[in-house]
Parts: sequence; C-alpha cells; structure tokens
Amino acid sequence: MTHFTNPSTFILQGIPGLEGAHVWIAIPFCTMYVIGVLGNVAILYLVKREPSLHEPMYYFLCMLAVSDLVMSTCTVPKMLSIFWFNGREINFSACIAQLYIVHSFSTMESGIFVAMALDRYLAICHPLRHSTILTNSVVAKIGLAVGLRGCILLLPHPFLARQWPYCRTNVIAHTYCEHIAVLKLSCVDTRISSYYGLFLALIITVLDVFLIAVSYAQILRAIFRLPTKDARIKTFGTCGSHLSVILVSYIPPIFSSLTQRFGHNVPLYFLILFANVYLLVPPMLHPIIYGVRTKQIRDSLLRVFAQRGT
Repeated sequence: MTHFTNPSTFILQGIPGLEGAHVWIAIPFCTMYVIGVLGNVAILYLVKREPSLHEPMYYFLCMLAVSDLVMSTCTVPKMLSIFWFNGREINFSACIAQLYIVHSFSTMESGIFVAMALDRYLAICHPLRHSTILTNSVVAKIGLAVGLRGCILLLPHPFLARQWPYCRTNVIAHTYCEHIAVLKLSCVDTRISSYYGLFLALIITVLDVFLIAVSYAQILRAIFRLPTKDARIKTFGTCGSHLSVILVSYIPPIFSSLTQRFGHNVPLYFLILFANVYLLVPPMLHPIIYGVRTKQIRDSLLRVFAQRGT
C-alpha cells in the first residue's frame, strides 16, 4: 500500500484466490483464444477471396471478426503472461488504453448486430430493394457510424480515469484493466463514472436490442405469410446464425456488468472468471456458428481446401 496520485504502472493480480491454478486456467483460455483468432482470420480471408461473399451480410461479418480480434488480442496475451510468466505489470497509459478498447469495441459489436438485423430485414421483407438500399457505400457509412458511436460514447471513460487520483494501491484485482476494477482503486468519489458506464450499458443494450427485436418482428411476420412450411423453415434458417450470435454475445457481458456492480456477495474469483468469458467465448463461437450454419461460408471453405489438396 503506497500513497500516489498517478502510478506509472498497475499490477494485475490475475484471479485472486485461484493463483495456484493460474497455469491450468491459462490452457483453456489460450485454446479459446487461438481458435477465435484462427476462425476470425479465416472469415476475413474467405470473404476477401470469394466474390460470391461480397455482400452486405458478409461485410458486416468481417466487421464483427475485426472487432473480436481487437478485443481479444488487446487482453488475452497479457492475461496469459500473468498466468504463465508472472508478468503482472502494465503501464498506466497501456492500462487506460486497454480499458477504452475493450468497452468501445464491445459497443461497436452491439451496433454491428443491429446492422446485421437490418440486412436480414431487407433481405427477407424487401428482397427486390435489398441490393439497391444496402450498396457498398451505404455499408461503409454504417460501419463508420458504428465505429464512431463506440469511440465517442466511451471517450469519457479514459478521460475520467486519467483524472482520478489513485492513492490506495496500484494492484488491480483482475486479469485486465476492466473499468470497474480500475475505479475501485481511486480515493475519490467516482460515482459519476460508474453511473455513466451503467447508463451507457443499459441505454445501448436496450436501444440495440429494441431495434433488433423490431427487425425480427417484421421478419417473423413475413415468414409466417409464406405459403409452405418448407419455405418458412428455409427462410428462418437464414436468420438462425445471427440469432445464435446475438444470444452468445449479449448474455455474458450483461450478466458480468450487473454482477460487477451489484453482486456484492458473489465470490471475486467468479466475477473475474465470468468477466473473461465475454472476451474469450464470443470471439471463438462467432466464426464457428457462421461457419456451421451458413452454407455459402461452408462451400467457400470446402473449395479452398479442395484447391489446396490438388
């Protein structure tokens, strides 16, 4: 315990209470990270290589893959260095940057899901106008808007975090510089930052989930109007991967954010383990879900392997 106002470094503790198991915990973490990196890089490669995948749906999928790669790569390598090499120190500026990147790209991903829902709505409810509305320039503008929203709305987090005096300790009881974990080290009232973070989490989630729900309500109406059961199943199947990805992506961060703020009786190691779930599991599952459930991606992947084998 020391007295300082602006530490040059923070110390990441890892998972308090499970230090003896760090080496073993790192193995599944590393496995999930490697699978996620390989899967998302494969998605980017396939979309770039295959002209048949040059469509809005796959452009949005590429944005999601980039976001997943950035979020996991800015946290997991440092996390593994803590578990395997006891590399606990992190520069103050690097810590603030990590905090900002994780939360801003998480916000971007939520916007990407809204864009994907819009794509599915137009493809099913207005198929003849889909290509004329979602042109490449419109897709680029949507991507820019999603990126700017994440960057601008989360700017107060690093700005305020740099202003707080840290006079308690520089030891962060976490595996990365998570916003709430950093705020707990300050010796002044940080409720404004905590409330703003909660406000953003609720408003962004509620707004984006509402827009997605409206899109799928219209999609379901269009599907139920189709004449045959096979047509309804086939059309709804095109939305299955998107719905699966939404569930995988929204549930862990919402649960983690709420338990970090209100789960006072929940063991700290459980909170930290679950906070790592949404950095590791969604980036790993996104390419798997789309690869398994999307015929065009499966066919493109098989063609690549077939060409490699000849």
